[in-house]
Amino acid sequence: MSSSTEERRLTARGRATRDRIVAAAATLMYERGVAGTSTEDILKAARVTSPSQLYHYFGDKRALVQAVVRHQTERVLRFQRPLLSRLDSFEALQAWRDAVVQAQHARDCRGGCPMGSLAAELSDHDPEARAQLVAGYAQWEGAIRDGLRAMQQRGELDADADTGRLALALLTALQGGLVMTQIRRDTTALEAALDTMIDQIRSHATL
Repeated sequence: MSSSTEERRLTARGRATRDRIVAAAATLMYERGVAGTSTEDILKAARVTSPSQLYHYFGDKRALVQAVVRHQTERVLRFQRPLLSRLDSFEALQAWRDAVVQAQHARDCRGGCPMGSLAAELSDHDPEARAQLVAGYAQWEGAIRDGLRAMQQRGELDADADTGRLALALLTALQGGLVMTQIRRDTTALEAALDTMIDQIRSHATL
């Protein structure tokens, strides 16, 4: 049975409890890593008194991790979506870049990307989690690509611009920049990576 089917069968109270467990697990796993987060920690943070409740909703910790991946993917894309939905001009690219940098300043350059943190820890030994992350990153990449293609279709980027490759490179620059931001505790590398890629996109401008 799929997780979406199970969720539809829950009562409102059950769904609220399940969501509280996922949110608590996501916060702890972001702060401590998946391996460093115990089910006991999650139960305490979620204010759930019985371990049987956790296993009722998820079966085991691995199933809970899958739910955390979905939760974090939606969280990241929800933050990005208002800007990504209209990422079809150089002004919009700059605004997106500024929002990403500002978000890092707001959390003192700590933590990195929630999706990236999960990818680093899970990709080599949890194929299901990796597949979910691949799908999430594909949505992110696709939104960037759609914006660049819209610019190309309006004649603002030349026909030689490979919008798919540029979108992938911009997302990769973002992810690498976020790692460096976490390590250095400043946004210099993130800004350099994003600015360099936006300049590369600008090199295809027709105006």
